Amino acid sequence: MGRLRELFAPKDMTEGTPWLRIVEFTLPMLIGNIAQQLYSTADSIIVGRYVGDNALAAVGSAMPILRLLLVLFVGISMGVGIMVSQYFGAKDREQLSKTIGNSITLTAISSLAIMVIGPLVTRPMLLFLNTPPSIIDWCASYLNIYFIGIAGFSYYNILSGILRGLGDSFSALTFLLLSTVLNIGLDILFVAGFGMGVPGVSLATVIAQGVSAVFCVVKLLKMKEDFDLNWSMLRLSKEHTMQVLRLGLPSGLTQAVFSLAMVVVQSLTNSFGEMVIACNVIVMRVDGFAMMPNFSFGAAMTTYAGQNTGANKMDRVEEGTAIGVKIAAGVSAVITVILLLFGRNLIMVFTETAELVDMSMRMLRILAVGYIAMAVTQSLSGVMRGAGDTVTPMWISIITTVVLRVPVAYGIAYLTRSELYPTGRPESIFFSLLISWIMGALITTHLYRKGAWRERRVAGRAERSVAQN
Repeated sequence: MGRLRELFAPKDMTEGTPWLRIVEFTLPMLIGNIAQQLYSTADSIIVGRYVGDNALAAVGSAMPILRLLLVLFVGISMGVGIMVSQYFGAKDREQLSKTIGNSITLTAISSLAIMVIGPLVTRPMLLFLNTPPSIIDWCASYLNIYFIGIAGFSYYNILSGILRGLGDSFSALTFLLLSTVLNIGLDILFVAGFGMGVPGVSLATVIAQGVSAVFCVVKLLKMKEDFDLNWSMLRLSKEHTMQVLRLGLPSGLTQAVFSLAMVVVQSLTNSFGEMVIACNVIVMRVDGFAMMPNFSFGAAMTTYAGQNTGANKMDRVEEGTAIGVKIAAGVSAVITVILLLFGRNLIMVFTETAELVDMSMRMLRILAVGYIAMAVTQSLSGVMRGAGDTVTPMWISIITTVVLRVPVAYGIAYLTRSELYPTGRPESIFFSLLISWIMGALITTHLYRKGAWRERRVAGRAERSVAQN
């Protein structure tokens, strides 16, 4: 029983062997991220199998718009996670409590805004993206249900981010696994059982995310030994709100830029036709699993760097970073080999259409090597964010996605136009992504070594200002 309690308890990453702390924090996160990816993957598999390739294309076409309108929560979650990890590392109970309370209130306001704005902009954006008429109604219904039920998604992501900032990645994992099982069960019930099609998939996801959010709330209410959660802490404070926004907006803007780039590239993808749209969906689903270790190590390095920066242990931050990057790159190398050897088997889970399987495997081979580069980018960006520097990763993202990827994608498509491919070769989408990943790794490594991120600590800022004066 004591060991079980320890698994669900916050973990102090400022003590112990750095690589062990990073790995034991990353593993639950990795499993959790894989489970979260199952949300969208289950949607794709079930609609692809029970409804058809057009329904699969509809879900894929809706994704860029969905991500674009959810970036606000990404920003709040990142800002809160950094502050929580640093205040927890600094053992500052009052600031930790106010940060958590303010984040809960900010999430409520943001959710209400998305519930109103989302359904109003859905169809105009789908028309702007040249979404094929055969799937536009499915796309719109999928998105509208998601936006109306956005509170479950937003609170799960914010509250699980708080738990991870406290060093508790195991609780977030447990709640996510429970909701993932529920999501898959409801997917099958609504789509295969009730014949609800694409809207049924969206409804299942909304319900499952709401359940996971409730579990997170219950867990936080029981953590009275670490922070205070009462009505006074829920009152918005200008200081904490601005700090969350200062740290979170660059991350939210990063995701917004990334999502906008995806929206623009999605327009190019749509021009290739429904077969390429479906191919893109399948490759991105497999890609989602391949990226999970990178995202997990990135998040682990954010918490690790945040807690140790809050405790002013910068030597320990650098020691952990060196080993964290090596482990992440090694894991990605193994995944790359697996994809090259067994990618076709993974793709055939989504569709039995031979042409679609061949095309998807060809695109996956293009991306394979890029996962190692992304391991470096995610790990080092995580360290920068944990230390309080969310601006540098933002600029790297803007450079690689807007300045580089979008022009390269359209440029390759233009140069490869032919009678057989009047809008260009669809490989342009994936070659542009690979190039942006490799450049991102090179730029991130250079800026990490320059070291400006070391001066962006949040916890103890007031004390440092007094000392300097």
